[in-house]
Order: sequence, then C-alpha cells, then structure tokens
Amino acid sequence: MLSGKPMPDDATPHAPTIASRRHWYLRGVRAAVSIPGLILASAFVGFAGLAKEAGLTLAETVFMTGVVWALPGKVVLIGAILSGASLPAAAFAVALSSVRLMPMVVALVPELKAGRTPKWVLYVLSHFVAVTSWVIAMERIGGIPRDMRTSWYAGIGSTLVLANMAVVAIVFLVADRLPPAVSAALFLLTPMYFLTSLWGSARERAGHVAMVLGLGLGPLFHMFAPQYDLLAAGLIGGFAAYAFHRLSRRRHAP
Repeated sequence: MLSGKPMPDDATPHAPTIASRRHWYLRGVRAAVSIPGLILASAFVGFAGLAKEAGLTLAETVFMTGVVWALPGKVVLIGAILSGASLPAAAFAVALSSVRLMPMVVALVPELKAGRTPKWVLYVLSHFVAVTSWVIAMERIGGIPRDMRTSWYAGIGSTLVLANMAVVAIVFLVADRLPPAVSAALFLLTPMYFLTSLWGSARERAGHVAMVLGLGLGPLFHMFAPQYDLLAAGLIGGFAAYAFHRLSRRRHAP
C-alpha cells in the first residue's frame, strides 16, 4: 500500500529543525488539497444542512466538526439527538461507530513513529485519523523521511479539519438557499469515495469479500432488523471475510 521511494529510518542526518518541520508540514498541507479532500468537503456541505435541520446552532455544529471529526460519528450523534437519546447512550453510539477507525490507527501510527517521537504527539495525530487522511497518508508516507512524518501528517490532518470547519460554518449560514436534493447528493459523495478508495487500497482479497458482503447484507438486514442492520452486516460480513482469508492462506500454504 505504501508508495513512493522508501526512506530509511535514519534518512534525516541531523536533528529536525523548526524550518525543516515547517517545510514538511506545508508539504502535508499541499497533500491535503486533493480530489479526496474536495470530495470530503462536499460531504460536509450535506452535513451542515443536516445539523441545521436538527436544530443545532452554528457554534455547536462547528465545534462538533472539529472534536468528533469523522463524519459518520457526527451523523450518529445527530441521530441520537433527534431521537432524544440520553448522553451516555449518544456517547456509546458515537464510540461504537468510531471503532472502525482503530485498525487504521494501528496501521498508521507505527509508520509515523520515529525513535524520538513523544507519545503525546502520536495521541494528538490519532485524532486526525479518518478514511480520507488515512488513505492519503498510507499512499505517500513511504516517501517521507521518518523524522518528518509527524509534521507531514499534522499538515494533512489539521488542514482537513480546519478547512471543513470553515466549510461547515459557511454552508450553515447559507443552507436555506441550497436545494435539499443538492445537499443530499453532495452528502452521498463521501461514502462512494470511501468505498472506491478502500477497494483500491485493499491488500488482501478478503477486504474485497468483506465489502461485497457488506453491500449485500446491509439492505437485507435492513428489511428484517433495521435497528441492527449495520452491526449485523458488519459482524457477519467481517467474520465471513476472515474465514475466507484463513481458507485461502491454508489452500496456498506449501
């Protein structure tokens, strides 16, 4: 998955300077300004309209964008607000929707870590992990000097967060003038991008199997158990894909 020319761990001959970190931070900013970043911003157009329809204020919507960050978690939180769920129930629902990001963090953090990287830096950068930033990072991080990777990824993550906070604020103020069909169409661009990006970046055939099963089982479970459709499709599809992976490895084992 990692592309670009691999850099050895000691690719930076001297201790990183402020100027060098600023340079790689700006490189990360430029990496965030991309087609995936534009698609993500378009999805936040729909989110801003959804938040306004739910009765949230401008400050609450912008704050939610920066603190929760991952778009599905914010949608789940708004759904909990509209349903009148209690605070612990809403927090649990958002946490459950964000569990999917844990494998991304586990895969990315070792690539960011250098010998002298403080743990608190990795904790802060983990907040920026979502599908868009993760895909951009995993595609290009192999060509970044290891001592500069935290600065580079900080540029990506902070740019995506701050830019989308600005997008949400602007759209929130003009949401009444935006046709609902346009907001809905823009909102659906993100799941389409997520699906195509994850399909292309999957290193194992099992990843493709999991996505196909999820697409097929999701509507099926929604017909019979709409309260648990995503959970059931994820569990069954994931375990089936894992079983497929194990069988494939056993079949091709010497």
